[in-house]
Amino acid sequence: MTGRRPLRIDGARLLDAETPDAPFADLLIEDGRIAAVLPPGAPGPEDAERLDAVGCMVIPGLVNAHTHSHLAFAKGVHDRWTLELHLNHGPWTNALLTPEDRYIAAQLGAVEMLTKGCTAAVDLHNEIPMPSPEGIAAAAQGHVDAGMRVQMMPMLADTGLWGAIPGLKDALPETLRPQVEAIRFAGPEALVEAMRRVARDWPFDADTAPLGLAPTIPLHCSDGLMRACAELSAETGLRTHMHLAESKVQAVAGLSRYGESLTARVDAAGLLNERFTAAHAVWVDDADLDRIAARGAAIAHNPGSNLRLGSGLARARRMLERGITVGLGTDASSCADGLNMFEAMRTAALISHAMGPDPERWLTAREVLRMATEDGAASMGFAGRLGRIAPGYLADLAFLDLRHVNYLPLNDPLVQMLFVENGAAVRRVMVGGRTVVEDGRPTLVDLDTLRARVESTVERIRATVGERKALAEALAPHTAAFCQCLAASPFPFTRYGEFGP
Repeated sequence: MTGRRPLRIDGARLLDAETPDAPFADLLIEDGRIAAVLPPGAPGPEDAERLDAVGCMVIPGLVNAHTHSHLAFAKGVHDRWTLELHLNHGPWTNALLTPEDRYIAAQLGAVEMLTKGCTAAVDLHNEIPMPSPEGIAAAAQGHVDAGMRVQMMPMLADTGLWGAIPGLKDALPETLRPQVEAIRFAGPEALVEAMRRVARDWPFDADTAPLGLAPTIPLHCSDGLMRACAELSAETGLRTHMHLAESKVQAVAGLSRYGESLTARVDAAGLLNERFTAAHAVWVDDADLDRIAARGAAIAHNPGSNLRLGSGLARARRMLERGITVGLGTDASSCADGLNMFEAMRTAALISHAMGPDPERWLTAREVLRMATEDGAASMGFAGRLGRIAPGYLADLAFLDLRHVNYLPLNDPLVQMLFVENGAAVRRVMVGGRTVVEDGRPTLVDLDTLRARVESTVERIRATVGERKALAEALAPHTAAFCQCLAASPFPFTRYGEFGP
């Protein structure tokens, strides 16, 4: 952005968590950042470009604190999978075969998010058997070429589903067990060395596409792998991101295997600190939340995915009461399914209403918007630099058309945006002051070309995954039956609608 003329945005209403009444103001953008918020019509640089935003409400670009670009081709593949069935089908739903496949999938997800007002995302990207510099960089490039700001989090695991859940492999029919046992994972040393290679060759700057690492799920990571990830994070400063206690099956299996909560186990491995984000955190108790808060870790709340996979209702109010930074995510296209952060905000708010009859404990509209903007940005390491409309912040902005029926009549701008907006009123989106969506269409990606590339890529991939899909479908009823029994096990609390401790 350096060397570009300043840009002045005139006539808009500006809405963020600190200005919920959406006052009229003008914006001055210089070198990709907000240089000033000006009274309407106030003097500014004479050489500035002008953008007429009359009739628009400008909000910070939304921040998706948890998603998976490798599943961009898997939207709508199921209607009744639990998390464990979702993982059971993973070998075919996330079978991206080449760096080019990863590029196209990431670009598809980025375009979908951008056109729905989301400008930054945390991408937990899965590459089997281990991340490669070429594969992870290709996924990052797909986001960047669409105009998206992204934090790439390569996923690491040294155990699969059937080895992670105690007793599950033994419950499979003898005819299927050898096929599961034939699935091989890289060891901790190889996985961490692969991450070192990715980090050493990383070609993107820290504002455009910062790198982190994602040991996937505690039960899928040996203690040795978790410790190695903690050491690598401490050595390099890379942020870490992990699915934590997402389902009751995970929570029960964790207690059975470790004799302590998953949160305690992750803490003992050295992962739980100010660089760590826990995704989901549904099946955690107050002691777990206290531990997360004490370590300065963040949480990525994924309410829509938690509902879609039947994982339960996370207690966002309890998280906020402890001062935990809580970002908001959609999760993957296979369980989101539309990567729509407006839906994620509305779902987060409505779930809080179902947690009890006291409206004082429901999430406020300001809290939800903060989760979807500056708190999500903070979980990425952008605290104080992204997620607000204020001087010094990166100029990632979404323009909502106030003439759209969603805002007719306009009553409370914030409440209306939260409970009515669905992305249909998004007219323009900027990332770093550059327009990447105009009139609801991406400016850096040709949709017809992208559509053709997606369709041909998916057709080719489908032709290669027949055996994987057949095995997953054969395993599914046995995985489901075993995990349903495990989920019926007694547990100190529930997150299925009625709440204990």
